[in-house]
Amino acid sequence: MAKINMLQAINDALSLVLETDDKAILFGEDVGHFGGVFRATSGLQEKYGKERCFNTPLTEQGIAGFANGLASNGMTAIAEIQFADYIFPAIDQIVNESAKFRYRSGNEFNVGGITYRTPYGGGIAGGHYHSQSPEAYFTQTAGLKVVVPRNAYQAKGLLLASIRDKNPVVFFEPKRLYRANISEVPEGDYEIELGKAEVVREGKDITLLAWGAQMEIIEEAADMAAKQGISCEVIDLRTLAPWDIETVAASVKKTGRLLINHEAPLTGGFAGEIAATIQEECFLYLESPISRVCGLDTPYPLIHEKEYMPDALKTFEAIKATVKF
Repeated sequence: MAKINMLQAINDALSLVLETDDKAILFGEDVGHFGGVFRATSGLQEKYGKERCFNTPLTEQGIAGFANGLASNGMTAIAEIQFADYIFPAIDQIVNESAKFRYRSGNEFNVGGITYRTPYGGGIAGGHYHSQSPEAYFTQTAGLKVVVPRNAYQAKGLLLASIRDKNPVVFFEPKRLYRANISEVPEGDYEIELGKAEVVREGKDITLLAWGAQMEIIEEAADMAAKQGISCEVIDLRTLAPWDIETVAASVKKTGRLLINHEAPLTGGFAGEIAATIQEECFLYLESPISRVCGLDTPYPLIHEKEYMPDALKTFEAIKATVKF
């Protein structure tokens, strides 16, 4: 085990894949000698050569199209989109090609060897073009898996599982935790199963659900609630598509209450899908309406970032209101 940050854990995972899979190729804007804007790929071009880790032109649609072409020929394509905000030019290639390639060919061909890595979210004063959380757009698309880690340990295990999965994966990395989160991470190879949520903390009064960087927010809110005698069960969803309905429903049947926290705007956010499904699964067990603590329905603000963020205080107030309903 080694104490490393999330960037180092991601770099470790990518290095392991390049070392053990001779069909793996890593590419994106500035990922070569520069190591990417956040340095997640530092040293990999020097170690594995320019043929396996290289820069692309600044064209996200081209990056995704190139990934589709590589994967359709049996390669393991690991494409970096420099910021999740700029994944939108590539959305046609990801949603209409990557996701549907196997389906439209009747399983004759597939591009299951693709992983799209991209940093998402706010908290770094990046403004409205470098702070968005677009994960919900991709959860609507059959054929894609959507994965979000919460710390360095999770990032390495989930990324290795994503790259080796036989389906295209969009892997969102919480950029504000890149250097802020330090965890004990195995130096060797390990995977964390996709599609499985994790109960991080057991509780009896309310279930708190989040993913990625918001996990530390709901854990802080759970600590605040505990001081007032409220016992919170805390769950990390980890995989949004497919998401682990069984684990979440079992928790809500126990606690009778659910609060979902995500950084993306409220309207159309993935919390709405979770809430709809859980009220179908757990209607007779619910003691109060399902609560959503989310970002605002505005462009992501720069100077008002603190007001925009669904922080621990907002979450704590929502916990109290839900429990007292």
